[in-house]
Amino acid sequence: MKGLILSGGKGTRMRPLTFTSAKQLIPVANKPVLVYGIEAIVAAGIQDIAIIVSPETGPEIRQNVGDGSRYGANVHYIEQDAPRGLAHAVLTAEEFLGDSPFVMYLGDNLLQHGITPLVEEYRSLECNSEILLTKVPNPQSFGVAELSADGKVIQLTEKPPEPKSDLALVGVYMFDQHIFEAAKAIKPSKRGELEITDAIQWLLDNGYSVHPHIVKGWWKDTGKIEDMLEANRTVLDTFDRDVRGTSSGESQIEGKVVIEDGAQIIDSVVRGPAIIGRDARIIHAYVGPYTSIGNKCVVEQCEIENSIVLENSSIKHVDGRIEASLIGKNVKIGRTHRKPAAYRFMLGDNSEVGIT
Repeated sequence: MKGLILSGGKGTRMRPLTFTSAKQLIPVANKPVLVYGIEAIVAAGIQDIAIIVSPETGPEIRQNVGDGSRYGANVHYIEQDAPRGLAHAVLTAEEFLGDSPFVMYLGDNLLQHGITPLVEEYRSLECNSEILLTKVPNPQSFGVAELSADGKVIQLTEKPPEPKSDLALVGVYMFDQHIFEAAKAIKPSKRGELEITDAIQWLLDNGYSVHPHIVKGWWKDTGKIEDMLEANRTVLDTFDRDVRGTSSGESQIEGKVVIEDGAQIIDSVVRGPAIIGRDARIIHAYVGPYTSIGNKCVVEQCEIENSIVLENSSIKHVDGRIEASLIGKNVKIGRTHRKPAAYRFMLGDNSEVGIT
């Protein structure tokens, strides 16, 4: 069995961060979302993995993931020239996948319990496809599955305006080689993409077996900033206390806090669940619950909680508490003493700043 991870797309909902970085590499609890997917596939006993990348994000993903050996995987890269739909991505990988059954994993998704039980179930059922479903409050934003009274899949619809079900397709699928025939048979949707829901519906209409599995535990689609923060909270809640860095002065480290090697907590309060990355420095500051501070960051004389700060950023001398924020790499936030006194910004497209 092989693995296919989709990490193309433009990440428009995550701009401005995705102007300069692949959305799948934005970290949750200081680990790129993409890595959670790789680790889940490897844990299920699958080492041969292809990652679909775009021309824009491919080089960065290759640089970060490499050949996959650090994760116990053998990673290949396949370029998709444009985001033409999930079924098109499957066709792009046909040569790599061949006749092998495979798991397709959307690179910006997180599953609480991984996929090992699901892969084992798929192998035991010997069906043509297995789809993962979960109940959502806004099914019109997802691919939706309608099931019969005895639990069989009747109909799949992509983002229906009037959903007949609240069961959304989770971003993990299992297929055999018949999915290629299905993807070649369907037509592009109104948005010009080959939809995977249409391809699975083709399998159903042509007598192939599609098994639904209702996901237990949480599932997170990290396509928006609010989703990233929620995923960060959810993952941090699973952590145990692990203090490897140093604390000094009047510092307090409370609750489930991970402080990585080389990090320094100086006259500060860190209240978990939270993670402080390698070689970060927290100085006369407060880091509150559900906060991830990246490697080599500096947080000095300010307060922050329920936020994600990426590596090499510094936040200094900020009045008031920073919360519900996603701060990119190499960002500098601080007070200046220039006259006249005024706010000074350098912000990219689609940035958002709240001032009290």
